[in-house]
Amino acid sequence: MNPSWLVRIPFAIVFAGHGFGKLAMPTASAEMLNLPLALVLVVGIAELLAGIGAVVAGVEKAPHRLLVDRLTGLAAAPVLIGAIALVHWPRWSFVASESHPLGGMEFQVVLLGIALFLLVGAGQKNS
Repeated sequence: MNPSWLVRIPFAIVFAGHGFGKLAMPTASAEMLNLPLALVLVVGIAELLAGIGAVVAGVEKAPHRLLVDRLTGLAAAPVLIGAIALVHWPRWSFVASESHPLGGMEFQVVLLGIALFLLVGAGQKNS
């Protein structure tokens, strides 16, 4: 088994799950996040595609795996930067608080690191 699956699977589950949730209930998501509906839809699509891309690029025989990894990182990184800046900043701890009911940014920073890893192509061997 390729050890990259140990990162890809949880990343894919988180991203695809969040994206699906936003797309399944866009109005409720927009209200909860206090964001415009159009932005929530764009973010939901990006999250869903990033989750799918993380899995597809991990399949050994998939064509253009490096490109898919880079597109996955490119879809995920702006979403995470936006989440950090608009929702979680400046609290670090993921634990929800009165000032940050959705918690701090530490989880999003870890996911951003994974997205950047995929974006620069470090998740693939050069062949």
